[in-house]
Amino acid sequence: MGYRLQPHLQLRPRLTREQRRARRQLATRRTLSVLPTLCTLGNLLCGFMAVFFASRPIDMKLPFHGSPLSFAAIFIFVGMLFDALDGRIARLTRSVSDLGEQLDSMADMVTFGVAPAFIVVQLIGVQGPFVLDSTDHWFDRTVLVIAALYVCCAALRLARFNVEIDLPSEKDHTSFKGLPSPAAAGTIASLVLVHQHLAAAFVAWLDTHPDVFRAPWGMWGVSIGMVAVMALVAFAMVSRLRYVHFVNRFMRGRRPASYIAKAVAGLLILTIRPQESIAAVFVIYALSAPLVYLWQGITGSAAPAPATEPAPTASAAPASSAKPASPQAPPVQAMQ
Repeated sequence: MGYRLQPHLQLRPRLTREQRRARRQLATRRTLSVLPTLCTLGNLLCGFMAVFFASRPIDMKLPFHGSPLSFAAIFIFVGMLFDALDGRIARLTRSVSDLGEQLDSMADMVTFGVAPAFIVVQLIGVQGPFVLDSTDHWFDRTVLVIAALYVCCAALRLARFNVEIDLPSEKDHTSFKGLPSPAAAGTIASLVLVHQHLAAAFVAWLDTHPDVFRAPWGMWGVSIGMVAVMALVAFAMVSRLRYVHFVNRFMRGRRPASYIAKAVAGLLILTIRPQESIAAVFVIYALSAPLVYLWQGITGSAAPAPATEPAPTASAAPASSAKPASPQAPPVQAMQ
């Protein structure tokens, strides 16, 4: 009677070197495919932390002498970093999926849609419009309505991007149709950083000059300015204006050493006054497309031609209008 090995004791065939290498590559790819999801979830958590810090008391003591609104704005910028990394890591690891695309949109909705609007509401100090009679002021109502409008425009912008990303006219990815939601959120967050930085310096100056008259119109001007900026970037997100994709247009592919040196020099210059420089960059980018559109309207220069519909085939044309093609005319398929 022969002796049979148990199933868990049976000898497995020896793998070749190529098979072992393929297994290691598959295990590495499965491990790396988790990184894009982690970056997307990091973006989502940054939006949550921005809302959390924005809801803290304004006099809360935080590290580096920062205010809660400053930390909230910083978390939006950290979320922008995660948002830039998740897509690139997914393409590098070949782990692009529909699930990751939908998760990325949900994370962007929190970080670049809900969080900036809530930060502006907290910055202005909206209390209880439409609900409490004691704090029901027309300006608080206006701020709340515009904040809700910003959230809705961010949702529409993200949904439109998911629909139009596969269109032939959007394949080059050298421009955006409408202001991207990260740029809109960055515009608001950068201005909040500047406001908190200058407000802290102004309060410190007032402590040494107690006899200076403190005009209340200064706070009103800041509030009106922030609400106006939030409304403008909200409409810019759902507009048809073309915004340049700087990364794909100016940073993709090989570049000479002088190009890299200029970019590094520009970044170093921005560190001299970081809050004001970051705000200036985002504001200029948000205004770039409207200014180009106005300039083209004033000078009469032609805008980039939109994508045209494919020409109808010969079978779709009426029989009465069909004409024999000349020998010099290119075929219809070539023109499409």
